[in-house]
Amino acid sequence: MPEYTTASRFQLSGLCFLLQIITIILFAVFVRYGPESSPGFCSQQLNCSWRNQDTSFQHPRFRDVHLQALLGFGLLVAFLSRYGPGSVAISILIMAFAIQWAVLIQGFLHFFLNGKIYVGAQSIVSADFCTAAILISTGAVLGRVNPVQMLLLTLMGVILFTLNEYILLSLMGVRDSGGSLTVHTFGAYFGLMVSRILHQPHMDKCKKQQDTGNQPDVFAVVGTIYLWIFWPSFTSATAVHENAEPWAVLNTYFSLAASTLATLVLSPVLHEEGTLRMVQIQDATLAGAAMMGMAGEMLVTPFGALVAGFLAGLIPPLGFRFLMPVLCSRLKTQDTCGVHNVHGLPGILGALLGTLLTALATADAYGGRLEFLFPLVAQGSWTATDQALCQLCALPITLLLAMLGGSLTG
Repeated sequence: MPEYTTASRFQLSGLCFLLQIITIILFAVFVRYGPESSPGFCSQQLNCSWRNQDTSFQHPRFRDVHLQALLGFGLLVAFLSRYGPGSVAISILIMAFAIQWAVLIQGFLHFFLNGKIYVGAQSIVSADFCTAAILISTGAVLGRVNPVQMLLLTLMGVILFTLNEYILLSLMGVRDSGGSLTVHTFGAYFGLMVSRILHQPHMDKCKKQQDTGNQPDVFAVVGTIYLWIFWPSFTSATAVHENAEPWAVLNTYFSLAASTLATLVLSPVLHEEGTLRMVQIQDATLAGAAMMGMAGEMLVTPFGALVAGFLAGLIPPLGFRFLMPVLCSRLKTQDTCGVHNVHGLPGILGALLGTLLTALATADAYGGRLEFLFPLVAQGSWTATDQALCQLCALPITLLLAMLGGSLTG
């Protein structure tokens, strides 16, 4: 991790102190423990976008999602041999602040009642989802900004993420339990726009994603294993009902498996080196997970999840070979960790897949699940086509907020 000047160190110290004091004061004024055991708690909130779920179901989800955000994402940005553990330290710094800030910002929109924010396992899960999006954003600028700037990016990113999430989930009624749009797409393009604004002409020469050395693969191995273990829980953590959980878990596993094989089909063809790199499997895992973010709890079918995962796995090797040079030379956007290839494009395709499956949703196929997934369709207020159009409209809204917000933040 690079050394910082005395002024930079004092700036970081002062900003951390200021942000923590402000957060403590806001927590003291607004945040209280929530009565999650009360069946009517969530229904009393006008802005609640998640149904109340049993506490015994939420705590394992909190643990899995938290581990996924902390270790899965944290270790995956450590592949840069010139930063190594230092990048993990920055990730933990971002996560420590993002969770506190997200609890407050999301609380005002989703968990606010009688002038207080009521927190519980579900609010922390939601904050972890927000943190995951911010960690994706930082992947586009890692190594080019200092920790002070990372904290400022986090400050703005959490606010914009929550605004986008509120518009999509609460106002529009979009279903995106695994975050194809809210986490992967928003996080990627928000970070890319920050990177574009921070463009420096003397850094036009793009660096390859895979640095030399053995250290990157060690971190990639551990991070990828965590992805395989905990990502199915991440995808199903905000499922509207326990009955939807098996679909989300199975679809995610099938997608991860197929995306890995797809990447290994293309990588030997596109790259002269014949050595299998762990970062290739890491990228495939992320792409397969992003593809199942919106569609995970829908009726993808096992073979459909395999097809979707296979298509997602083709994106990273093609993107790193053909799209990254264009991003760097033509669009003047340096994507340090390749988030466009492993989060952005797979997230967009995942949103399109979710839109297609929504249009095909019927009561005969979904049974009682239709009421939980698409309540307006089950009640007859909307047709499946209406819901699908709503899902589709969420994509340009997310891209617009991410790009405008990224430009402002940059």
